[in-house]
Amino acid sequence: MSPPIVRRGRAFVFGDQIDTDVLAPGPYMKKPLAELARHCMEAVDPGFASRVRPGDIVVGGVGFGIGSSREQAVQALLELGVGAVVAKGFARIFYRNALNLGLPALVCEDLEASEGDELEVFPVEGRIVNHTRRREHACEPIPAALMDVVAAGGLMPWLERRLGARAG
Repeated sequence: MSPPIVRRGRAFVFGDQIDTDVLAPGPYMKKPLAELARHCMEAVDPGFASRVRPGDIVVGGVGFGIGSSREQAVQALLELGVGAVVAKGFARIFYRNALNLGLPALVCEDLEASEGDELEVFPVEGRIVNHTRRREHACEPIPAALMDVVAAGGLMPWLERRLGARAG
């Protein structure tokens, strides 16, 4: 089992129903991932891709990741260095794509955060600390076995390690 993963960064706060078309806009789907990522969230926050830094935390409302099942929605966030996504609720396919691609996604129904708040996310513990507001929030923990997948960089690298260990 991997050591617990903790993410700390600035909050980027979005509302309800953030669609995968907002995360990975259709006109850029055939472009290289770096180009696609430059347009991530531009429909709701045109400066997001240029302001987000490695480790920053995306905070969403209800229905984060609704829409098509495109993995590129998660890949764009990872390309930009997003450390975790916290939302009141996720579309099931987005949630599983996030974990399968190595991005912690936590359900937290009562997180109080504003743009720029300093957040620390403890996925296995199911805890988020808002250092700016000096508040702690409980959320749904990600099981340690799934965090092993995240720590490996996603499902494919995790499987390669597991199968390689068994073969060797």
